[in-house]
Amino acid sequence: MPPARCCLHGATCTDERDAGEGPFGHSAAAAAAAPQRGKGMTHIFADPSEIGDTLRVRGADFNHIKNVLRMRPGEELSVSDGSERTYLYRIEQYAEGEAVLSLVSAGVSDAELPVHVTLFQGLPKGDRMDFIVQKCTELGCDEFVPVEMERCVMKLEGPRREKKREHWQSVAESAAEQSRRTKVPAVQSPVSMKEALRMAGNYDIRILPYEKAENGRDTREILGGIRPGQSIAVFIGPEGGFSPAEVEEAKKAGCEPVTLGHRILRTETAGMCALSFLVYRMEIEGAGDD
Repeated sequence: MPPARCCLHGATCTDERDAGEGPFGHSAAAAAAAPQRGKGMTHIFADPSEIGDTLRVRGADFNHIKNVLRMRPGEELSVSDGSERTYLYRIEQYAEGEAVLSLVSAGVSDAELPVHVTLFQGLPKGDRMDFIVQKCTELGCDEFVPVEMERCVMKLEGPRREKKREHWQSVAESAAEQSRRTKVPAVQSPVSMKEALRMAGNYDIRILPYEKAENGRDTREILGGIRPGQSIAVFIGPEGGFSPAEVEEAKKAGCEPVTLGHRILRTETAGMCALSFLVYRMEIEGAGDD
């Protein structure tokens, strides 16, 4: 995972060290005595290979911690390694071009949805994809697949495709840092609708929010049946929506047309709405508890 920038992070970190020594030799008593992360605590990402009793922070993270936030030795920050584990570190000193941190405690964050959500997003025009990636990352999306659909206005060709993908990936990284995430969503290169349906073939649930879907009861049944551990593919059309042929193709591939309400939503709003339903189902209503 590439180095990420710092953010203000507020996810809950639950200490796991009930007895004995932790994985890096710290006692459970020391871990229990460590302060819990608050909403104003700085958070960074680090490669799993860098996690240990001592963590050396360099590059953009170092500059942000030392020169922008002006954090001092003795202050603490949280670190994620791309898994659900989160680590609390204390700044010990600043050396030439690096900050030297010592491990205080480790725990598990509840920042991630208990389901895997991939957004298959019809390519929107302008910079709307930036907004979609940012906000849907904040809502817990795990993966983005831009899809070139019949009614897409934006056309990406040649080197522009990879350049755009890299840009959207950086947007996802920044949003993950800001929004209590422990994982950075992956942004894939644009694919055709046919390829997108093939990619979604092994998902547990495949939904296609569609303005002409009138099966509100089925929508409730589909969303109400989601359980932790499942994979969910959400297909969103571009500004012009899905073509009739695409809807039929998606149905044949196992996608369920659903309604998101009685209003026509913009392409940049529809994905957020679908993810909000999932957040409510999994974290507020408590899927698996009923």
